Amino acid sequence: MRSGRGPLGHLTSTWRLVVRELSGFGIVGGCCLALDLVLFQLLYAQLGVGAVAAKALTTLVTTTVAFAGHRVITYGGRPRTRPGRGYLLFALVNGATLLLGLSIIGFVRHGLGQEDALVLQAANLTSIAVGTALRFVVYRRWVFPEATTSG
Repeated sequence: MRSGRGPLGHLTSTWRLVVRELSGFGIVGGCCLALDLVLFQLLYAQLGVGAVAAKALTTLVTTTVAFAGHRVITYGGRPRTRPGRGYLLFALVNGATLLLGLSIIGFVRHGLGQEDALVLQAANLTSIAVGTALRFVVYRRWVFPEATTSG
C-alpha cells in the first residue's frame, strides 16, 4: 500500500519507528559504552579504584549522559512526560541495572577471586549487554512512552 493506510501501512510505520529508535538507542548507547569502558579502565587499572566502586562511578556518569541523549535523540519524537516522572523512572531503571552490573562485577571479582583487568572488563561488558537489553525495553514502554490516543 503506497498510501500507508491499513494494516500493512501501520506495520511498516511501526517498523520504521522501531528501527529509528533502535538506531538512536545504539548511537547513544555506543557513546556511553565507550565512555564506560574508558572510565572503568582508567579508574580500576590506572587509579587503583576498586572494581565495584569503579563500576558504580562509571555507571553514574554514563547514566546522566544517556538520559540526555535518549530524551533528545532516541525518543525525541515522543511527547515529553513530566520531568519529575521521567527522571524518577530513568533513575529507578538505571538503579536496578546498576545493581545488576555491580552484582556481576562483584561476583567475578570476589566470588570467583578474579583480579585481572581483562577478566573484569569481560564481566563489565556482560553487565552492560544485559543491562542494555533491559533498558531498551523499559525505556520504550515506560520511561519515554508513546502518546496515548483517547478513544
